Amino acid sequence: MKKIVAIVREDKFAIVKDALLDIGYPGMTVTEVKGHGHQKGITEQWRGRTYKTDFLKKIQMEMVVADRDADKIVQCIVKEAKTGNIGDGKIFLSSVENVVRIRTGERGDVAI
Repeated sequence: MKKIVAIVREDKFAIVKDALLDIGYPGMTVTEVKGHGHQKGITEQWRGRTYKTDFLKKIQMEMVVADRDADKIVQCIVKEAKTGNIGDGKIFLSSVENVVRIRTGERGDVAI
């Protein structure tokens, strides 16, 4: 099993969520997060004054999926979240040793 953590732009989240639902993956945990990567925030002007925003709002999606489905999900996220500009986000993949469904006690792929 793989854990996929995707950090995407706020305005791309609904598009990514709907695309994942369309390919059969509705389950995820979503968190509103702030951060920055290489761009180190943005500088904006308002009423003649310059303001620096160090941490940009993003959406973090987490899901645990079967190994066979991980690449399909990652490709879907990249396709729908990509703008080609700095700040599109990142996807992290890691191995998951086991999963337990609390309600039934099921373990492994059937518990996903």
